[in-house]
This record gives sequence, structure tokens and C-alpha cells, in this order.
Amino acid sequence: VTNQWFLPAVRGDIPPGCAAHGFVCDGTRILVFGGMVEYGRYSNDLYELQASRWLWKKVKPQAPSTGSPPCPRLGHSFSLYGNKCYLFGGLANESEDSNNNVPRYLNDFYELELQHGSGVVGWSIPVTKGILPSPRESHTAIIYCRKDLGSPKMYIFGGMCGCRLNDLWELDIETMTWSRPETKGTVPLPRSLHTANVIGNKMYIFGGWVPQSAGGEISAHDGEWKCTGSFSYLNLDTTEWIGLISDCQEDKSNLLPGPRAGHCAVAVGTRLYIWSGRDGYRKAWNNQVCCKDLWYLDTEKPPAPSQVQLIRATTNSFQVKWDEVPTVEGYLLQLHADSPLPPAAGIPGTGIPETSVLSPQGGSSLHQSPQSLPSVPYPEMKVDHPSQTNNVSPNNNANWKPDISRNTIHSQNVGEVNVQVSLSSNSLLKVEGKEKVAAPENKITHETMKNHADATGFKESNAPSLLPVCTSNRQWYDVGIFKNSSAVVSQFYLLPEETLNISNKMESADVPDYRLLKKQDLFPGTVYRFRVAAINGCGVGPFSKISEFKTCIPGFPGAPSTVKISK
Repeated sequence: VTNQWFLPAVRGDIPPGCAAHGFVCDGTRILVFGGMVEYGRYSNDLYELQASRWLWKKVKPQAPSTGSPPCPRLGHSFSLYGNKCYLFGGLANESEDSNNNVPRYLNDFYELELQHGSGVVGWSIPVTKGILPSPRESHTAIIYCRKDLGSPKMYIFGGMCGCRLNDLWELDIETMTWSRPETKGTVPLPRSLHTANVIGNKMYIFGGWVPQSAGGEISAHDGEWKCTGSFSYLNLDTTEWIGLISDCQEDKSNLLPGPRAGHCAVAVGTRLYIWSGRDGYRKAWNNQVCCKDLWYLDTEKPPAPSQVQLIRATTNSFQVKWDEVPTVEGYLLQLHADSPLPPAAGIPGTGIPETSVLSPQGGSSLHQSPQSLPSVPYPEMKVDHPSQTNNVSPNNNANWKPDISRNTIHSQNVGEVNVQVSLSSNSLLKVEGKEKVAAPENKITHETMKNHADATGFKESNAPSLLPVCTSNRQWYDVGIFKNSSAVVSQFYLLPEETLNISNKMESADVPDYRLLKKQDLFPGTVYRFRVAAINGCGVGPFSKISEFKTCIPGFPGAPSTVKISK
């Protein structure tokens, strides 16, 4: 991952530029439908991009057997499930003259069958039951299928129909039945031009146009609406709304994504990326301010990596690897020796080797949630403003505490529950003539983690821990933290005897400072067991299954690499 934009050289039937179109990804192909080509002129063309070859192709699906194909529109929803796309609603121009725009809100529903790999079959108009949602545009639609039930459902939220909406609709795709599910919790304010993404069993709602008044009264006057940076999710299994960032929550230090609408958001694994958008409330020279920042949200700890694999062994070192885990910032590698090891006498080491330092582009930090936080899976949002200085007071109204190397905040009064929020952004944003300039990369070491623990009073809780972990009389020692999924292991870190005795009795202890620890070399002819855990903005994930390797005995040839079956 380079964190760099690039402009691919596309070819074929390149579509004209358009706004407010429908967009789905099916493997390596992308389908784009409709949108506004220019003011008052909308499209109902369908294009396919093969991202593996960067080849555009205009496709012509068959018309439905009962009725007309979708009319030109913008602001519709276009959702993919299996080999079918589902089109709902949008805004059409009733006038044939593009200069005379007569808006017409839509609530029609179409199904588009896809061919495997490339191409489409045609449109169809499903026969649905129940009451259809009201006409709207700039709404969101997602599809979710519970693992235990296996019945896919489409959820439509919000949108615009003269005024903003915050109603939730459900379509059972198997029975084609519309319904309005009853929800619990505080429903987000009416909004349009927001985003909705599914990660796990949660639908995350961010941004959009909302009422400007604090009471949330619905009004048709455009001047009474503003962009928001509020953030909520709906548990799709329990239909309960949870608010993470409220609309009235102040963010004077720019540690959260600013208010915006018309942005885009995409889920990659358990990470949510938010890009761009515009803020219609802050105006410059009568133009809306467009954002140029990229944020990501880690919603849960990463899964366990694969077992550690041996590449090469010598008398006093191992070269090991493991499979990469998507959207992680580093890996914690630990080992256990069969032979008992004497505790360190407290002799300072020479520092962390370069291979044991996590320093991803733009800087990052490791963070463990304090024990006082609830065990419910609220997401952590991690923020990286390279130019932001750490001058936030720990005693402000929101009880936020900055990290030393990266601005990590904790909001403990959101939705009447303790919620930890930490967002990450890599951006150069120029607004009102002021440009934020990225600072040099920071290498994040355990000194930073130690300072963070001292400043916030955080304690490492249970496993996974950066301390040696004693499980069934087995002592685990840190080898280091690695950015990549491979490592050369010749040493590991020992704890002083007094610290070792305390850590064996207590469930939590302070984060160790590797610079103050003694490093122990590997012994020849000794069996070592390895395990590895991935790290992201939410902390350290579970450890992998244990692998066992033995260093070579002097005078004997080295062990070969792992045997692989090629055919």
C-alpha cells in the first residue's frame, strides 16, 4: 500500500463526466448508471469498466418485458447482490428542454441481471408487495444478509423529496415485500447526500444535509439546511440506532472529518474510507467549499493472522513470515523458548532494531482501550492530521485526550455510553487561503506508547499484551513490532526480575519501554514457539496459532525451507 493516487490510462467507450450517478463494484468490474451530464440533462446510459484492463464499454441491456426501461435520472440508488443490481428512485427532468428544469421525484424499482464476468442481460420490473417508499433522491440503499437467516434485505434510508427525510425502509429480496421496520435508539436527523456502508451487521451513516435548527424541524426552505459531520450506525440484527458523533459535537481542533455532503465512502474489510465531499454551510466567494481529505475508520480489531512460517533457520536466527492481513498498521511477534530463561538484571538494551519499528506512511500509533470502556463493539476512529500540533487540553468539555505521536481522541459522553472515537486522515486541505502542510513521517516506537500510557493513565488489559504473557506456565516474550509480514529473528526482549514477578501476578501492567530492556540472543539447537497478532487503530487483535521451529546445531547443515506442494 503506497497511499498514493494514480490516474489510470483508460480506453474504450469512455463515458462523459457525470454527477450523482449509480456505481457498483462486481469483482474487478465497475458498473455506472445514469447521472447528470450537464445542468438539466440527465442520463440513463449504462457503462462497464474492466479495472483489470482499464477498458470501458457501453452496454445496452434488454428492455423489461413489462414496461419501459429506466428513464434518465440522478440521485438514485444502485445496489448489487449476487448477479443482480437493484435501482430505486432518483430525480428526473419532466421538461424536454434541458434549460427548463422541472424536477420529478421517482420511486420506481428495477432489477438488472448481470452476465458472469462481463456484460448484462437486461432490465426487469419486479412485482412487489406492501407499500412502496415515497419518491426521493439522494438517499442511500444497502443490502444485508443475516448469517443465520440467509434472507437478503435492502435498506433505504433518508433522501430528499422537497424536504429531507430520515425514514427507514426494508425490502425482502426473496419475497419482494416492502416494510418499515421499527427501530430503537435515537434516529439520525433527516438528511440527503449522506453515505451508508455495511460492515459486519452494522450500517454506518455519515454526513449529509440536515436541518440547521437544533430541534430538527423539517422545512422545505434550503436556507435552513446545513452539512453535518455526524456519524451513527444501525445494528441491522437488532434495528437499534447508536450515535457515535452528534451533530452538535464541537471539533475546534479539527480531529474529526468536517461537515460534508456529496462525499463518497467505501468499506474495505472492516475499515471504512471517507473521501472528499463539500460543505455548503461554509461558503467562499459564493461557492461551496470542496474537501480534499481522506479519512479512514477501523471498526474492529483485526483478525488473527496465519501461522508463522519458517523461511530459513541458522544456529542463532530465524527468517519467518506470515500471510498479510488487510488494512493493518503492523504486527506484534512473540516467541517462547522451551528451555527456561533467566530474567534480565535490568541492564538497558541498545534500543529497538530498525526492523522492529512500526512506521507506516504518515505516522501511526498503537493504542489499547482502557478497562473502563464497555466491551460493546463500538468503533474507534483514528485521526492523522500531519500538521496538527498536540495542544489539546485533556480537561476540555469532551474529555478528549491526545496521543503523543498521533491525535487520538476519546469521547466518553456520546449517546449516554462510553464510546471511543479515533479517525485517521492523510490530506492536504486548502480552505480560505490556508493550506495544511504534511509533516515528516514519524517513527512510532514503544517510547511513544510508554509516554501515551503515562499521559492518559491507560493500562494494558489482559491478552494480547506487550508484556510477556504467562499462560499455562508458558512465558511469551516480545520480538518486536513489524510493519511488514516477515521478520529476521535473532533476539527478543527480557523483563527485569521484579517486573516479571509483578506481571505474572497482575492482569495488567504498564507498557514496557524496549530501550530499557535487555535483549536475549537465540541459542543454537533450541526449540522456539512463535505467534503473531495484527494491529490497527482499534488495538492488537487475537494471536495466530502457534508454530514451532528449532535453531540449527553448529557443524550441521541448516534446515531447509518449508516444503511446498506445487502440483
